[in-house]
Amino acid sequence: MSRLTMPEPLQIGAPLLIGDVTIPGRVLTAPMTGVSDLPFRRIASRCGAAYVATEMVACDSFARGRPDVVRRAAIGDGLPLMVIQLVGRSPEWIAKGAKLAEDAGADIIDLNMGCPAKEVTGALSGSALMREPELAARLIEAAVNATSRPVTLKMRLGWDEKNRNAPEIAALAERLGIKAITVHGRTRQQFYGGKADWRAVAEVKRAVSLPVIVNGDITDIVTARTALEQSKADAVMIGRGSYGRPWIAAALDHALYTGVEMSEPSLAHRLSIALEHFTDTLRFYGDGLGLKIFRKHLGWYVEQALCPAHPAIRRAERARLCQIDNARDVESALAALWSHSTLPILAPAHM
Repeated sequence: MSRLTMPEPLQIGAPLLIGDVTIPGRVLTAPMTGVSDLPFRRIASRCGAAYVATEMVACDSFARGRPDVVRRAAIGDGLPLMVIQLVGRSPEWIAKGAKLAEDAGADIIDLNMGCPAKEVTGALSGSALMREPELAARLIEAAVNATSRPVTLKMRLGWDEKNRNAPEIAALAERLGIKAITVHGRTRQQFYGGKADWRAVAEVKRAVSLPVIVNGDITDIVTARTALEQSKADAVMIGRGSYGRPWIAAALDHALYTGVEMSEPSLAHRLSIALEHFTDTLRFYGDGLGLKIFRKHLGWYVEQALCPAHPAIRRAERARLCQIDNARDVESALAALWSHSTLPILAPAHM
């Protein structure tokens, strides 16, 4: 499998300052459990992404050295910026996690108070902490005091519609030393239903003097511009919109700060990106585990390759490729699929 050769990424727009860290762009890629592992972060960075966070790292398991959790915080060549996101409920473990993250090479340490998953909130972590501002304050203070690196906070609007307390928690976090805040424009009880309320994020922006990043439902240049306008935020964070599109942050950043229409990679370039991501995943995990882990990405790449073909065709091709159990056969099937794809060939993005 040949190695992907990309031009030097263009860094467009005014940089974003988070503490003593300069981020050369205003489109950030979210921490995503099961998605933003080292191979994903590496390919997104090679495509020009200015900021790609790790998967959510549980502090207690991280401190105890559980191999799969330590692997989530892995650093490697090809990462211009290292952002480790931590989750936990104990100030002691949060402090240990922050210190370990700094020792591992983190440039920025992000605290998770936004995850809505039941297994996380059921353990009284993630967005459940928005119901407990006093505990949240102790966790923030523990992290800030344990590290010399900038500590940031990612949260939601609140637990539910009756308890939208994001502005109050943001103001508290700023007083305790947090350097930037990301707000997903939904409550925890909404999970990912309905639409993100970007206007509500403006209330957080008014409550603090820190950089504020708006998150939720940002998938293209229209939603990015609208989210920035309505939230008055300093930057956007893209999550699910990057599935199968690790180039999207760089493409959005270029479009936002040049005023031109967003362009995406050509059909051939998309195939090269997918194959390079696949190769790196196999290298990182080994062939057996790597193939299993890559299947979610494979499905997303297939959907992108076939757009705008009929959804039934996308589902059938996705199912077919995800059943292949040999890495070399996956490579061949991808190349064959792309050669017959109905996707229009667009001008290459600036990467």
